[in-house]
Amino acid sequence: MVKQQILFFLIRWLVSSTAMWLCINLFGTITGEQNIWLYAAAGLIFSLVNTFVKPLATLISLPLIILTLGLFSVIVNVAMVALAIWLLPGVQMTFWGVVGSTIVLSLINGLVNFLVPAYNEK
Repeated sequence: MVKQQILFFLIRWLVSSTAMWLCINLFGTITGEQNIWLYAAAGLIFSLVNTFVKPLATLISLPLIILTLGLFSVIVNVAMVALAIWLLPGVQMTFWGVVGSTIVLSLINGLVNFLVPAYNEK
């Protein structure tokens, strides 16, 4: 069971790193050294932000999410991508780049969630 959870985490980390590579190269600029570790860190930071910060941000903004019938969750997603980019050293992205990255990351993560079963399913 633990091996399966680790395997799914590694698969999702690899996909997040690849998706962040695509988003950074499409929408961002790199001011420092560009190597594989930058994208591995980007995927890890994005995964950690989505795991720990996003649930808290969603809970705090729940009244606005309800009031806008769920549309405010798009703003929360954009904020999480912007936070991940801000935490990543040497990477800069404009607001519209963050919005484009949010769309690309949502599509890729949705596809992966569809193709890779959750670790608690049997």
